[in-house]
Amino acid sequence: MTAPMANAPNGDQPPGAGAGDRPGAAPDRTLHMVGNAHLDPVWLWPWQEGYQEARATFWSAVHRMDEYPDFVFTCNQVVLLSWVEESDPELFARIRARVAEGRWQLTGGWWVEPDCNLPAGESFVRQGLYGQRYLREKFGVTATVGMNVDPFGHHGMLPQILLGQGLSSYVFMRPGPHETSLTGTAFWWESADGSRVLGYRIPYEYCSPPGEVGAQVDKSLGAGDPRLGDLMVFFGVGNHGGGPTRANIESIHRYDRMGSFGRMVISSPGRYLDELAKRLGDDALPVWRGDLQMHAPGCYSAHSGIKMWQRRAQAAILSAERWAVAGSALFGLGDPRDDLTRAWRQILFNQFHDVLPGSAVETAYDDARDQLGEAVAIAKRIIARTHNVIARQVDIPLEEGTQPVLVFNPHPWEVTAHVELQYGAQPAGVHLDGAVSQPIQPVATTDDLARGAVVFEASVPALGYRLFRLRPGTVATPTALRAGDTFLENDLLRARFDPATGWLSSLLDKRTGADLLAGARGPHTAICQDPTDTWGHHVRSYRWPGVAMSTTRIVLRESGPLRARLRVERAWNRSVLVEEFLLGHDADHLEVRVTLDWREPAHQLKLCFPTSLARPTATYEIPFGAVQRPVDGAENPAQSWVDVSDGRAGLAVVSNAKHGYDVSPAEPPGTGASIGMTAVRSPVYSWHDPRELDPDGFYSYQDQGLQSFRYLLVPHAGDWREAGLARRAAELGSPVRAMLETFHRGALPRAQSYLSDGGGPVMVTAVKAYEDGGALIVRAVETIGRPHRATLEIPLLGRSVTADFGPYQIRTFRVPFDGGDPTETDLIEWDRPDAPRVVSAPFPAAPAGRRHAEPDHDASDATSPAERMAPGQRGRVQL
Repeated sequence: MTAPMANAPNGDQPPGAGAGDRPGAAPDRTLHMVGNAHLDPVWLWPWQEGYQEARATFWSAVHRMDEYPDFVFTCNQVVLLSWVEESDPELFARIRARVAEGRWQLTGGWWVEPDCNLPAGESFVRQGLYGQRYLREKFGVTATVGMNVDPFGHHGMLPQILLGQGLSSYVFMRPGPHETSLTGTAFWWESADGSRVLGYRIPYEYCSPPGEVGAQVDKSLGAGDPRLGDLMVFFGVGNHGGGPTRANIESIHRYDRMGSFGRMVISSPGRYLDELAKRLGDDALPVWRGDLQMHAPGCYSAHSGIKMWQRRAQAAILSAERWAVAGSALFGLGDPRDDLTRAWRQILFNQFHDVLPGSAVETAYDDARDQLGEAVAIAKRIIARTHNVIARQVDIPLEEGTQPVLVFNPHPWEVTAHVELQYGAQPAGVHLDGAVSQPIQPVATTDDLARGAVVFEASVPALGYRLFRLRPGTVATPTALRAGDTFLENDLLRARFDPATGWLSSLLDKRTGADLLAGARGPHTAICQDPTDTWGHHVRSYRWPGVAMSTTRIVLRESGPLRARLRVERAWNRSVLVEEFLLGHDADHLEVRVTLDWREPAHQLKLCFPTSLARPTATYEIPFGAVQRPVDGAENPAQSWVDVSDGRAGLAVVSNAKHGYDVSPAEPPGTGASIGMTAVRSPVYSWHDPRELDPDGFYSYQDQGLQSFRYLLVPHAGDWREAGLARRAAELGSPVRAMLETFHRGALPRAQSYLSDGGGPVMVTAVKAYEDGGALIVRAVETIGRPHRATLEIPLLGRSVTADFGPYQIRTFRVPFDGGDPTETDLIEWDRPDAPRVVSAPFPAAPAGRRHAEPDHDASDATSPAERMAPGQRGRVQL
């Protein structure tokens, strides 16, 4: 005889057992068990291995559905679905069928789980643009739950971005309760513009071992907020994929029957969060405003290369989009949609939270470099093609002895920039009419004495171009610029350098009378041993007293009417740091060009900027916004700039490559706060504490060798809002482009703008073709946290758009090519039924060009202005 089975924590499930068998003593709560397979497409393995594992994991999930009628699988990261679509059509068809019946739940809606601090604001928009549109196209649905379970922190503007992509809730895990003052599991997360999503921090862990789930549930209940009642618990083998196992699912069924933890159902994030919101209402949960930090601050600086490659790629593709839409709208060029999509997907993929933070294995960065290089190459081809099509139709009358130069501005505001240009066939040098210029060292070192280089000042219309001409001979234009071995000065700034340290002893803003560095204490360079792991686990600050590099040489490299350049060289052990300080004749900032040859394993270099500001406010740029943080030396992420201001004056550091910063109180107290930039740190690749390094082992250390980057020192009155930092950062990261041109007649004027945001607080961040064709997309954001009305002028289409923006509000407008009324869209470029009416008016249209414009014969023969350097050319120029 056999007695009936009672409790069965192990072994087979009793036949015919159901939920009705649960004891009445079971806790009165429901645990929503979310079966998932967090899969890092790159981490301790290359992407090719992740590619295969996506297919294996998804087959496993499909088979578990065949075996267990109640099993539901939760899937995010759209790139994994795209890989399966192209490699295994049969599996993809099975997934589509399960999506249609509701058992394959699509969450996240983003191309990958990116690092959620370091990408630019537009990249977060494109994660959802490409992810949600793929889901709609392939499955007929979109995600409603944002899901980034593994990234190391989350910037404070994400709620607005998520809502704009149709994502009303957000599931994550880090930072944990021990890393932030946010103690709750569920809460309302609100960004600075007032947008709000329902946040849920996964208690304990997003994946589980392959066996029974009891330990996973125990620890999740211990970490979760018991006041919520019902809880969401994630299970399934993860990181390298795998997903829920039979043992996982069988144990859920057994524990549900036993009533061990209450009711247990295999569920999905959408189901749980919808029920939670209905059950508790809007007022029962706390509200969290701002960033969700801090975890793994070493990732803000690990692997300088990937961070610079990403910045270059993002800037290049945004520029390419702008010029591509001008080429298609006015010059008959085709829409390079497929090329742009391919480039964007490469960029978005390499924002993955173990690639961009620098925490993957070394070989992963060979692939990342190649993939981001492909994106930049695509962008450059689009830009060069469009520029050439525009250039050949600009009216440039023949004027022998001159060389036409067109300068193109990728930004939707007027830019005045110093343009460095290499030229040939001009042995006497060159100058430009109406522009301050000076000769500089050419990049070529040959015996061709007619090769030269010039830097000149160019003011270029917003998202447009301007024609200049090189003329033979140099001309010295008097300006207010003065320079020596220890100072640089113009009518706005005076910078003095200590000859012993090579660092600034004074930076006087003549507009305010404030010397931002007078009396400041502390070194500019600080090198420390850094035995921390790649992520910087358990690190709060990298701002420690260190050894300063020795100054080995100071030389005034350039001193002309346009700019002066002071070169400071430093060395320590086997490493060399070169900083070249450039001051323009009317510049209100110092530009610093840095070349670092770093040869120090397990060390870090901080570049420090001591100030005379005793009790300032510290402000950091985040994607689409800014946030204040304490002056306490903590390592923090920033997009491009960090500022310290005391209300009367301030100093900002703007960088084109670095993301790890601190603002530290001075030592001794009261002498002035100091900004710190983590220029380099060199941990072992993908080394994770608590694993200890073998003292006799052989390891590869990050960031050994040469790297170059730039930063600006920007003194200003008032607070950071007075300094136009967002636009300065954009110009630093995406400079104007100059191209030599020939003579020809054309329909286009010597200068033209195609779109302008007016240069005020509202800044256009995207100008692109509408994904569904037939229109222009223009996106803009308010950048200083104050309401503002802005008019966007669009000569490209002969329209203007006027709109009101709230603090840090992002708005996206679709402007039809055929002259129809503009409308507002969401961030996926779908109509917003609740959108306010957009005020639009006619605006003088930019002239369209002809696709074919042949130069006249004389003009096309006059390609070289110096006869002696090109004897075969027509000879009417006397030098």
